[in-house]
Amino acid sequence: MQLSAPAILLAARAHGETAVIARMLTEQHGMVAAYVAGGRGRQLRPVVIPGNIVQAEIRAKSDSQLPFARLELVASRGPWLGEPLAASAINWVTALTASALPERNPYPTLHSALGGLLDAICSADSARQWVEALAVYEALLLRELGYGGQRPAIAGLGQALEILDRQEPLIARYLLADTRADVMGARTLLRQRLERMV
Repeated sequence: MQLSAPAILLAARAHGETAVIARMLTEQHGMVAAYVAGGRGRQLRPVVIPGNIVQAEIRAKSDSQLPFARLELVASRGPWLGEPLAASAINWVTALTASALPERNPYPTLHSALGGLLDAICSADSARQWVEALAVYEALLLRELGYGGQRPAIAGLGQALEILDRQEPLIARYLLADTRADVMGARTLLRQRLERMV
């Protein structure tokens, strides 16, 4: 395996003293996990933030070996991590995507939708401008993995929150049933913060 592609960083788990195992979503190769040497070091720590766009060079000697990756920052979501609502949304969508998608299956529609959603979260003046996109992204993820129907028609914040509430049991049952981590905890925190807007 040898590829060089832009990717959305979805998760970074500590490995050893200074390395991380990064999970990244690429358009053509789907989600790829790779070992990043020095990922917790001073230079790479700001790069391996979930939601960041990176240029990834990924190499492996065989398909059974965990690939090694070199990452270069393209766009950072770091400035929005100080805003509780934006940080919760970024944390939720990246954790959900990392937990739900199988590795090395391309989902170009999801890649594009996730990139657009992250851009909306980081460029909007308030969550009212991106909460509908969040509900649509969750529905798209369910549909792409075979558990959902049509794109929901949303008219306003109230309806978007209702759709988020309706999708929660489907996500917990179908997409996150086999995960060990409490990914739904990130969604609960986000939903509590969104409720304060109403």
